[in-house]
Amino acid sequence: MRYLVSVIDDKSNPGSTDRGPAISAFNERLVAEGYWVFAGGLADTDTATVIDNRGEQAVFSDGPFVESKEYLAGVWVWEAPDLDVALRLGAEASKICDRKIEVRPFQ
Repeated sequence: MRYLVSVIDDKSNPGSTDRGPAISAFNERLVAEGYWVFAGGLADTDTATVIDNRGEQAVFSDGPFVESKEYLAGVWVWEAPDLDVALRLGAEASKICDRKIEVRPFQ
């Protein structure tokens, strides 16, 4: 099963910025153990554009879709045999990247 693993940062209490080497090592392990599908970090929320094209014409708005102190900073997509494995990896990821992690299965 595939899992979306969201990295959540906090503007009022941001995670450490020196985690690159540890995250790279963790990613290499995910690849070696067969869990890796995809990952990427996101630019700051002030670079976001929200598009709403549910009406007669598209409306473009600057900034994130929700104003919040917490924001999505990056994602992984993992292939894991079950939720327990994904949660175990998520707990490791939270420690390694010094941020909250949200794990959600794809349907």
